[in-house]
Amino acid sequence: MKRVLPAVLAFFGIACITAAIAVPAWLVPQLRVVPLDLDITSDATTVATDGSPGERFPAVIFDRCSVGEAKAQTFGAHLTQQRRSVIIEPSDSRQATVQSAQTVQIDRTRTADGEEVTPPGPNTSGDLTCASGLLTATIDRVSLNRKTSVPNGTVSSLQLEAAPEGVDPKDVSVQLTNRKGFQYKFGFDVQQRSYLYYDTNTRQDTEAKFVGEETIKGVKTYHFVTEVPETDLSSLPNPQNEAALGTMLTMPAKWWGITGTGVKPNDSINMHRYATATRHVWVEPATGTIVDGREDQHQYFRSPDQSEDTAQPIRDFRLDALKATFKWSDETVTQQAARADKYYGQLRLGGFWLPLILGIVGVLLVLAWLFLFWRGRSARSGEPGDDEPLDGDAYAAGADTEGVAADESATEVVERPDAPTVAEPAAGAPTVVLGKSPAPAVGDGAATDDGYMWDRPTQRIPKVDGPAPRTDGDFGPVDRPER
Repeated sequence: MKRVLPAVLAFFGIACITAAIAVPAWLVPQLRVVPLDLDITSDATTVATDGSPGERFPAVIFDRCSVGEAKAQTFGAHLTQQRRSVIIEPSDSRQATVQSAQTVQIDRTRTADGEEVTPPGPNTSGDLTCASGLLTATIDRVSLNRKTSVPNGTVSSLQLEAAPEGVDPKDVSVQLTNRKGFQYKFGFDVQQRSYLYYDTNTRQDTEAKFVGEETIKGVKTYHFVTEVPETDLSSLPNPQNEAALGTMLTMPAKWWGITGTGVKPNDSINMHRYATATRHVWVEPATGTIVDGREDQHQYFRSPDQSEDTAQPIRDFRLDALKATFKWSDETVTQQAARADKYYGQLRLGGFWLPLILGIVGVLLVLAWLFLFWRGRSARSGEPGDDEPLDGDAYAAGADTEGVAADESATEVVERPDAPTVAEPAAGAPTVVLGKSPAPAVGDGAATDDGYMWDRPTQRIPKVDGPAPRTDGDFGPVDRPER
């Protein structure tokens, strides 16, 4: 057991230290990728231009049904933008393909007479009318590099209309080439600098500029703002390589409501639909998770001909098609903040806390092993050697006494005070010397140089005539026969 414990301590100590080094090198890269189980639903509703909620009709939209009427109309509305993003094929260890379906729904409108109206849904056959509550619907598909979150070009398309049964969605989608910007999440370790951000409405990369830090729901975020330049939406073709429906409209000047010098009521005037936007995103920097978002969208009809050959009233004319500020709902922000905090916690656990704990435990185990090893060496080095003198206990225990010389001349003769008085021996009488014993066998002790081992004080008792006296000395009662 004394040998097993140090070995166990050394093994687990080295194992913990090795794991502390390996975890950041192996586990953290596995976490710093776009997850393949991504499934995010986000809601945004229209709010006042200052971002405050509560207004019932904060947006302005074009009345599509007014195309068949005498004059173009707009009305106030409340809109909801919903987006669901999931992972689809092709996805593997290197890439993740995101499919994001987005709709803009008209919740309620207010007519010119001040009446509040709830738009109807699709009819029984699923067809939409100009009065339907669905304003727009698209499906975006893009393949991302899982490590950088940047589009890799494998899949990059935008579906603009529903695919009938048996029709490949590719046949009703447009290909988005040269797509480079982030969109549904940023990369990892976001810095305080500008990044490219992709705008689906105008199909272009825009510059997202860093403007500051903010804490949202307890999560530190970087605030980025991107300005989408004015873009003619009619220049963005549909799957049939034509201008999308509703991006070009030719109507009489009186229908548009254009009057003034050089304009006649029945002049046919062609207008294009333009779009611009200002987008705000708040990003958790370690994981690239978008925690909050707000979009100021403005789409309007205006003349594409801004030359001096066009009458001034026509050049100056604008008709809002969509003017709204979409802000993420509080539920969506809470959900995204929790997701960012979870991802950040996993990265901190794998990149800092777990290696730290394993490293400390490993060092403590190795130190315990070294202590036991040192103590064992010290105990062994403290045992007496061949040339060290023995103490009394070791001598009594039968330790090796080889080399300890017995010098008879150094033996002190002790007279017992209680011994009986005896007569001086006659001259020439033999003397008996007690105190010596024959040398023990090998292994029972060490012999002295003269073959005797001294273990008692020497008493020399002369031989006398007559019965030997009895004593109670160290040797016990002694009876000696007559000589």
